[in-house]
Amino acid sequence: MAAQEIPNLKTLLASRRGGPPRGRGRPRGLPHTAHQGSGSTTSDALRDNAVRGTDQDAAGSRVSCVELGYLHDPYARLFATQAATRRLPLLNRGTYVRTSAIDTLVDNFLTTAPATPKQIVSLGAGTDTRFFRLRDKYPDTHIVYHEIDFPTNTAAKLVNLQRHPQLHSKLSSVSSKAPPNPLSLPPAATTYHSPTYNIHSLDLRSLASDDDTPAPMLPNLDPSTPTLLLSEMCLIYLQAPVVSKILATFLQTYMPAPTPVALVLYEPILPNDAFGRTMISNLLTRNIHLPTLLTYPELGDQRQRLRSYGFSDGVRAADTRFIWRDWVSEAEKERVAGLEMLDEHEELDLLLMHYCVAWGWRDGGEEHVFERAWKGVGEQEDG
Repeated sequence: MAAQEIPNLKTLLASRRGGPPRGRGRPRGLPHTAHQGSGSTTSDALRDNAVRGTDQDAAGSRVSCVELGYLHDPYARLFATQAATRRLPLLNRGTYVRTSAIDTLVDNFLTTAPATPKQIVSLGAGTDTRFFRLRDKYPDTHIVYHEIDFPTNTAAKLVNLQRHPQLHSKLSSVSSKAPPNPLSLPPAATTYHSPTYNIHSLDLRSLASDDDTPAPMLPNLDPSTPTLLLSEMCLIYLQAPVVSKILATFLQTYMPAPTPVALVLYEPILPNDAFGRTMISNLLTRNIHLPTLLTYPELGDQRQRLRSYGFSDGVRAADTRFIWRDWVSEAEKERVAGLEMLDEHEELDLLLMHYCVAWGWRDGGEEHVFERAWKGVGEQEDG
């Protein structure tokens, strides 16, 4: 979240101490369109453009964390187009917790049954660098990585892939010993396919069609390989029924049972308190709407949501405040604390409790990959 979207935390803390309890209804004062997500074709196009713009906000946040030492990511700068801007300490800490939490879940998946081929599908991937970081971390692991995004975003990513030779070696197959060749793509390319890395130019809403149109082919997506779906602030921009249909397409068409499939979500929660209402209001000034935030406002709603999608073997959820406290070691907390001064610990708690990671899985076969991978990952209790 960009700095201009952060509510005045000190004011909200004061109001929360003396304010009314959090409700579960629709936040008062929200425009009707924020709840319904309806509008003309022109309005929809403007909203799509606003969502695309959030990708560079995320890229800038990654660069800020990398340059300050929170994260190690030699590829973050290659995909960021905005001038380097140091983010607020609160934002840097939030980006660190978000990234390290998802890294934990992904790493556990990849290191469980390591001889078994794995797939990762990143929804709305944009400038995300996880594929390249994983190739560095697991050079001998059979991972097929897929990214799905709007054509505008995939085209921009491919331009960067062509521009930076240090990325080319990451695109070869695990078994290849040949030196990397320059990436050769047709002008204005929006897709890229290889046995290791695939970029799909696709509006996810096309997977939620109500007619009999077949789901588009996703080259190199194996219907029988254990697959992890990642959504970091992607599905949050879509209406809840549309999200359900998209995930049904993945679980029933692309990876039908008994293929093991899991979903990891990173999204905001708690829209009905002062912080949540202010955050939504600030985002609306940029024409950014978060429909599923209102449908799944709390951790319990996120868990039930995952069950409704068909993740019947396990569902869990935790806010990032819990993740910071329980997943991060004391030694790592001490290292992070030394990177920059942060006195606003109560404000940090308030910020972190309004974001969550939710994950659910459907295992198949005898390996129970996801159950084994995430057995020891702590979950937050309700209340």
